[in-house]
Amino acid sequence: MSASSYAIEVVVSEPFGQNAYVLWREGRDDALVFDPGFDPRGILSILRSNGRRPAMILDTHGHVDHIAGNAALKDAFPDVPLVIGRNEVDALTDPDVNLSGPYGIPVISPPADRLVDDGERIQVAGFDFEVREIPGHSKGSVVYVFSGEQPPFVLGGDVLFAGSIGRTDLGGDLQQLLSGIGAKLMNLPDDTRVYSGHGPVTTIGQERRSNPYIRQFATSRPR
Repeated sequence: MSASSYAIEVVVSEPFGQNAYVLWREGRDDALVFDPGFDPRGILSILRSNGRRPAMILDTHGHVDHIAGNAALKDAFPDVPLVIGRNEVDALTDPDVNLSGPYGIPVISPPADRLVDDGERIQVAGFDFEVREIPGHSKGSVVYVFSGEQPPFVLGGDVLFAGSIGRTDLGGDLQQLLSGIGAKLMNLPDDTRVYSGHGPVTTIGQERRSNPYIRQFATSRPR
C-alpha cells in the first residue's frame, strides 16, 4: 500500500494536549478512532465531514485524557466495538486507576467490547495491524503497529514521544517501559512513523538517533 491510500487526522484536546486520531482507507466509508479524549465533537466532526462511520474505537491505554471521549463516541455509535488491552481494562471504569479521580473530574468509560493481547492481529476497515503490549507508562498500555503500510506507522499512545518517553511517576515502571520500547518498537524500520499521544509525529529512526532515552538501543537497528 502507498502512503496516499490512507488518511489520518489528529484532534488535539485540552487541558493535556492529547492527540486522538481518526484513520481511514481511501475508497471506503468506515474509519478507526484511536484514543478519543476531551474533544469528541472534533472527532465526530471529522467523521461527518468525510462521510465516515467508525468501525472500531481503540484505546492505547486507560488514562483519562485518552478515554474521556469513549462515552460520547459510543452514544453516537452504540454498535461500534470499544477495544483496549486486556491488562488495562480496569482503568475504563475506575476513576482512581484512570487518574480522573485525583484531578477531581471522575470519568467512567463504557466497558470494553473487546480485550486484546500482545501479538494479536486485527483486520478491520481495510487495515491489518498488530497489537504490541508495552507496559510501564501504565499497567497494560498497547500500541497498534501497521507494518504493512508504506511507510509503516504506529499508533503509539504515551509510550514513545518525539525526544522523550511516557512518564512513569504515576504508578508506572521506567525499566519496564524502556525494555518494551527496545524490544517492540526499536525493531521496526527507521522510516516507521510514530503517531504519539502528545506532541508531533516522529519516526523510529529519528528517535533512535536523537532521543536520549533510546540511545541504548541504537545498535539494534534492523538491517
